This record gives sequence, C-alpha cells and structure tokens, in this order.
Amino acid sequence: MLRLLDDLILRDRPVAAETWHAFWDRLDGGRLDKAYALAVLTSLSTLPPDAPTSLGLLDSLAARRRAHRTTVTPATWQGTVNAVGTGGGPATFNLTTAATLVAAAAGTPMVKTGSRGYTSRHGSLDMLRLLGIPLCGSYPECEDFLSRYGVAFAGGFVYPTELARLARLTIPHDIRRTGRAFNTLGPFLADLPVATQITGVSDRRDLPRLTTLALRPGAPDTWLVHNDLGVDELVSFAPNTIDTGDGTPRQVGGQASPTLPSTPGTLADLAPAPDHAPDPVPHLLDLLGGHGPPPAVESICLSAAAAGVAAGTAPDWETAYRATTEAVRSGAARALVQRLRSHPGHTAFGASRIHA
Repeated sequence: MLRLLDDLILRDRPVAAETWHAFWDRLDGGRLDKAYALAVLTSLSTLPPDAPTSLGLLDSLAARRRAHRTTVTPATWQGTVNAVGTGGGPATFNLTTAATLVAAAAGTPMVKTGSRGYTSRHGSLDMLRLLGIPLCGSYPECEDFLSRYGVAFAGGFVYPTELARLARLTIPHDIRRTGRAFNTLGPFLADLPVATQITGVSDRRDLPRLTTLALRPGAPDTWLVHNDLGVDELVSFAPNTIDTGDGTPRQVGGQASPTLPSTPGTLADLAPAPDHAPDPVPHLLDLLGGHGPPPAVESICLSAAAAGVAAGTAPDWETAYRATTEAVRSGAARALVQRLRSHPGHTAFGASRIHA
C-alpha cells in the first residue's frame, strides 16, 4: 500500500525518496490508479512540499535516471549558463528567452530549458516554435549548437520520463494545472551539465526549499533571483536580490545599481504582445533590436548581463551590461535568431516570417 498520499496529507514527516520510488514503480508498471495520481498532484499543488520532501522527489528521479540511463550525460560544459524561471508570476513577454539570446550574442555560452505557457499565452517552447528555432534532441546536438551558435535550447530528453508518463495517465487533466508544483521544481528537474544556473523565483515563499535544492550535491552553481514584483527574472527598474549560495545576497537593478541604466518603469512595460495580436514574434524581435519600452530592453540586457557575470565572461556588471547592450544595438541578437532558424536541415514548421 502506497504511503505517499497519506504522508502528503498529514504532513507529519517528510516523504522519503523510497516512498517516491514506490510511486514511480507503480507508474512504470501500469499499476498506478489515475485517481490516486491526480490526488497526489492536487496535494502537491495545493500545499507545496517542504524542502526534504522536494529533495526526496528529486533524488528518486535522479536515481531512476542513473539506473535506466541509455545515454551518458557529458562532463560539465564549462562556462555555460542555463537561465530558467519557476513561472507563476505576472504575465510578461518572454524575458528569459530574449535574455538568453542576447547573452549568447554577447559571448556567454547559454543552454536553456523551458516549457509551454503556464501563466502566459506563450511559454519559451511556444515562442521558440513561433520563431522557428529548433530544439536539440540530444547532448551531442546541444554541443553542436553551442559550437556553432553559442546557444542551445534543450528539448524534453533532459527531463525525467516519469513526468511524461504521469501527464499521459492523467489526461484529459492538464498537468500544467494539476501538477503546477512540478513547474516550480522544473528548474531543478533537467539533467543538464551546465556550469551555472540562474533561476528566477516568482514566489518568495518558495525560497527556503529552492535554496535546499540549489545546494544539493552535484547541482551546478545556482543563483536564485527574486524581486518584490514577483517577476522571475531581473528587472532593471526595481531592486532584485540574487542569492548565490555563499550566504551573502546581492542586490542589482533600480537604485541598487546606480552605475547601470535604469529608466523608471512598471509591469506594463514588460507586458507581452496584446491578446489581439495574432503573432507575438514581431514584438519580441523589436525588443531584441532595442525597439520598445526602454525598461523592457534594459531588463533584457540586465538579465543577459547576469549570465556574463555568473559565467565569468565579464569581470563586472558594468562590462557585462555594455556587452549585452552592444549585442542589441548592433543587431547581433536578431542576427543570431536568423542563424538559428536557418540551421542546416531544419524546417521551421509554423514559424513566423522573420525579416532580419
């Protein structure tokens, strides 16, 4: 008899990795009841699991991945950064995706994971499809893209297969809704050998358990980024706190960074393309070219600069910010989009027409 649901409801002790293993074994063997699976997902999403339970969940999935591995995860890709957020904050344009492209155009190797839209119409995977940028289907393909373009967008192969099985079992319920706890844990679920990860956190209540996950053995050097606006990215016009794991939080943005540009702004400046716009691509391309609300462009450049500082490709924030603003001003960021969508052998089904 599975104890998982009882433990999640009673909350009188953390759920151990062994209990999670039993749950996944039932799922793999086709012996997991759909109603039970939905009850577990609902419990996780209604009251987020504590740090030890979250750690047990990740440890169980990592152990199963090692046991059933058919491909070997390569050694750490030195100097690479994965920028990813927990989602769930106010709806904005695809700031993380834009910052990833700008950071890569400015010289910082980027490997990004992502998902379909949850709180917004277009998540990073939706936007990449519309842009016509291909996802990488393997580690060698990621390495090829890194070598060619300085950026790779990793596909679903980096995530635990158990989550896909769970999603299929609970159809027609959308796991993005019933399993939104996994959205918060998403930045820590991917098996991606980056050197550094910048994780935006929309809900500060998640920080204690996410800090535990960020510091677990074998994890990349992880920055946790948060602000009072609830945006899971760095925002230029507001102070952002960065927890780098060394016990000394840093602040950047707004008045906390007097040497960096900071045009006064509001969340309205970060809004996605309007709902009546059938295609969000022109809006994002305009921002990548430096055209749009200055707070939006500055937020892209600040987020991209963070990758340069974290990776060590820039010695300080001022140098990193100059490099990212030059990547926007010179057209290098938009040119990178064009190169990616023209990747040899790639057919951009559903891609919007792009004029570089």
